[in-house]
Amino acid sequence: MTQNMTVTRATFDEVMVPNYNPAKMVPVKGEGSRVWDQEGREYIDFAGGIAVNCLGHCHPAMVKALTEQGNKLWHLSNVFTNEPAIRLAKKLTESTFADRVYFANSGAEANEAALKLARRWALDKFGPEKDQIIAFTKGFHGRTFFTVTVGGQPAYSDGFGPKPGGIEHVAYNDLAALEKQMSDRTCAIMMEPLQGEGGVISPDADFVKGVRELCDKHNALLIFDEVQTGFGRTGSLYAYQQLGITPDILASAKSLGGGFPIGAMLTTKAIAEHLKPGTHGSTYGGNPLACAVAEAVYDVVNTDEVLQGVKHREKIFKQKLAEINAKYNVFKDIRGQGMLLGAELADQYEGKARDFLNAGGEEGVMVLVAGPSVIRFTPSLVIPEADINEGLARFERAIAKVVG
Repeated sequence: MTQNMTVTRATFDEVMVPNYNPAKMVPVKGEGSRVWDQEGREYIDFAGGIAVNCLGHCHPAMVKALTEQGNKLWHLSNVFTNEPAIRLAKKLTESTFADRVYFANSGAEANEAALKLARRWALDKFGPEKDQIIAFTKGFHGRTFFTVTVGGQPAYSDGFGPKPGGIEHVAYNDLAALEKQMSDRTCAIMMEPLQGEGGVISPDADFVKGVRELCDKHNALLIFDEVQTGFGRTGSLYAYQQLGITPDILASAKSLGGGFPIGAMLTTKAIAEHLKPGTHGSTYGGNPLACAVAEAVYDVVNTDEVLQGVKHREKIFKQKLAEINAKYNVFKDIRGQGMLLGAELADQYEGKARDFLNAGGEEGVMVLVAGPSVIRFTPSLVIPEADINEGLARFERAIAKVVG
């Protein structure tokens, strides 16, 4: 066997565990917001690796950072620290509420660390009875057994035996239900500041403010899962910065590495002190390669030009989707923020989001779904306007096919 062996989509079915059912085409090259498959066919990428490729494919700043670091130092473990990790942590603390950073490899790991920290903080300060974690239905926080149980989608957590206890769920944007569930036993609330997988649902301003007030009242920590919303996706470095409240712990990943696997948990000095040496760790967390790439992404994304550009692109997307909808009446709602947008299908197309995704692929545009009835768009934050126009023209052709 050599690196040059021929593989196809059929090879996937022969050698991979069948928990995924990927598209029939196999991408082999990407540049900016365009991707090419094994047959040389070109696609406009509105999926962005599920809100990961925030600078598109093979951005020069990222390629340069990876190449330079790859010639210096790859891995050390956490017996040592390294310069890229320290620099990235310094930049994250300088531009957020946080004083301290913990690095992991993924969003699930960042959320796992956040939940463990909240439990340890509550145990140290208040005792073992303060262990309740409240999250929201339709939420998504990762696939470890702890995070998938906190996520409010039983289909992802059922069927694996007894689940971690002390976890409750209430409906998103239902402050009265949350208030009823909370008590001094509550140690943390975990929420997305804009639900992604659950259908691209924005929080009401009063709800967010109320959640913060309830946490303060009951001495509970507010954990923001900004894995999907973070790092410029909504038009600010983190979504909380547009909501007028500050979390106690924040989880970041996806766009943080622009395609290189990395996660981070951000928190305050006082809370961080409860993770003493030995209480939590990660072999690869803070890897020099990952941190060097993430620092390069940070330097590009955390600029007025890019963040304001995200808001400009949001307007273009929403306007053009509304124009398409005026012709075909396929959407009942077009929503979301920045480059995290959702188009909810009209009643007659309920449950058929994947049909539109597949038709899009046939027309040369990659999109996502967020549940069975919402089409999700999470393209590069710097996608050229010409690619937005071309991609949506292709998507309009896909819509015409599906609606017949």
